[in-house]
Amino acid sequence: MSRSLMPLLLRWRNRLVPDSLGLGWMPVFTLGYLLFLFVPFVVGWLADTRGSWVGEPAEVLGPTLLSIVVFLPLYFASFRFEGAARPVCMLAIAAVGYALIPVNPFGNTYIIYAVAIAAGVGRSLWPRVAWAFLILAGMLVETLVLRIPPFVFVITLLVGLGAFFGQYQFIENLRKRAELKLSHDEVRRLATVAERERIGRDLHDLLGHTLSLVALKSDLAGKLLARGEGDDARAAEARAAAQREIAEVSRVAREALAQVRSAVTGIRAAGIAAELVSAKLLLETDGVTFASQIDPRWLEGGALRAEVETALAMTVREAVTNIQRHARARKASVELETIGGDAVLRIDDDGRGSDIVPGNGLGGMRERIEALGGRLRIDSRRGEGTRIEARLPLQAGHDVAMAVNA
Repeated sequence: MSRSLMPLLLRWRNRLVPDSLGLGWMPVFTLGYLLFLFVPFVVGWLADTRGSWVGEPAEVLGPTLLSIVVFLPLYFASFRFEGAARPVCMLAIAAVGYALIPVNPFGNTYIIYAVAIAAGVGRSLWPRVAWAFLILAGMLVETLVLRIPPFVFVITLLVGLGAFFGQYQFIENLRKRAELKLSHDEVRRLATVAERERIGRDLHDLLGHTLSLVALKSDLAGKLLARGEGDDARAAEARAAAQREIAEVSRVAREALAQVRSAVTGIRAAGIAAELVSAKLLLETDGVTFASQIDPRWLEGGALRAEVETALAMTVREAVTNIQRHARARKASVELETIGGDAVLRIDDDGRGSDIVPGNGLGGMRERIEALGGRLRIDSRRGEGTRIEARLPLQAGHDVAMAVNA
């Protein structure tokens, strides 16, 4: 399929089924069940018999095609409308089935569609079950009145209930994924707010004291300079004292600048602990089992230098994002250990794997690791999953690493 055609198809799909529902192409694919409406024609023509329906095949074909024309707008409207409009669409589809069954017994296909739609009507399970049984009860009455063979109703009942509970489970899974996604976003938001508050307190304590000291010493230096006017010994002593105070102000300002830079580094740094929590939420939201093997002491503040922890945390973030979007994995794991003074991070998944195509995410990951003197290795084979290994020298944090291993 050409690249120019796919965006067009996606636009048309989003017009029929809102993308916000998260259903993808599923509603379009399920229209394939409409082929069952034409089973009587195939069977009849192959067997050269018309005993399973009323009238000639040409007489049956017209109502069947007309039913599809009526059904399709109602079907897609059931995805777009909320509130009372959705049950109306559902009952209208069932009515199409009731009207077609006397002519084409496979009109029960519409009954099954209506029962499946009932799985999404209402806020709880029991009202949905009530709608499904109301639709099936209508077909039972029609079966008895028109003396349709009972097996037609039995098949409709079994397939309809299977479609109902399958659709209900699908909807519940979508709802739970949405809730987990909100939880994931909330964890990130709360972590960001907590970090901002911490940095705000640190800057307040740091700059409040430092700027007060600078203001006092500047005032003192100004007064000393005022006294230093003249050529006597007292004036010379005042000027010398003023110079000392100005030098002290300069020293305090440089120290404050260094401390502010350190605080800003803390703002920019990404924590490995926060990324592991986010990774677990993101992957398990998508049905991927996630496990981590990291010594708890690595997760404590200061166990790793800020730039090393940031590089490792961003590697986890990028790798987990790729797993969630592309890998189609069932399991993923993260492991962090120390080998000979290096921090070694491994991220594995059992997804489909593929040939590595360098992109912005992979390129940024590699640049970040190599800028700190580390190495990044990616092993990915089609059908065998992917392993990412990042190795970074601890350098100043080497003594901490040895303590962790002790």
